[in-house]
Amino acid sequence: MRLWRKLAIWVLYARRDRGFGYGFAIDLLWPILMAVARWDFRGGRNVPATGGALLAVNHLTHVDPIVLVAYCMAQGRVPRFLAMKELWAMRVVGSPLRGGRHIPVDRKASGIEAYRAAVDAVNRGELVVVYPEGGFPYESDGWPQKSHTGIARMALATGAPVIPVGQWGANHLLPPKATRPVLVPRATLGVLAGEPVDLSDLVGKQGQRKALAAATDRIMDRVTDELAVLRGETPPAVEDRPRA
Repeated sequence: MRLWRKLAIWVLYARRDRGFGYGFAIDLLWPILMAVARWDFRGGRNVPATGGALLAVNHLTHVDPIVLVAYCMAQGRVPRFLAMKELWAMRVVGSPLRGGRHIPVDRKASGIEAYRAAVDAVNRGELVVVYPEGGFPYESDGWPQKSHTGIARMALATGAPVIPVGQWGANHLLPPKATRPVLVPRATLGVLAGEPVDLSDLVGKQGQRKALAAATDRIMDRVTDELAVLRGETPPAVEDRPRA
């Protein structure tokens, strides 16, 4: 992405209605991302310009959400993320999370409140980001794990499009177990969105376990396909993936 476009998006992107913390985070992190890494954003035409939708994204590092916010900004959308509830209590990230109206997930409970909040957001026309793995794939060399069924349940309940998204490169900027960024060599932050996953034969069947499993597998297969394009590699067989 050219520098002038990055600057234009940064200046014009509406964020003040999300509170000081969210706007300040964008103002601070956007120039840093421009300085420390190259951007390779592709497939933006597959992200709906308006209306409710779900983004299913692989998860590699703590930097992933920051990069994905930039990607969504480039498509003119304001994303909402599902993230673990504990983050809301952290001083540095709590304010942007509250301002961004992101959705806390209590991993010690059933998750029904987060599910209802996400479904409500999608039904109101918002773009909701889900990391179906629920964590980093430490044991699979960065390839997606078999994942939780939450996003499939949301998709089948709402009928909203599910956009498969692959991310690669943010894990080179900040490896998952690192405490400091790796600035040399300069990382390339790759994001690729594919066409919506076809779940038309399963919509309305969110109460059926087989339908949820089938939808989850379709979604994660497509996420893996997008990641394979970014990596230029062949992914492992599905049966070889560790389970989330």
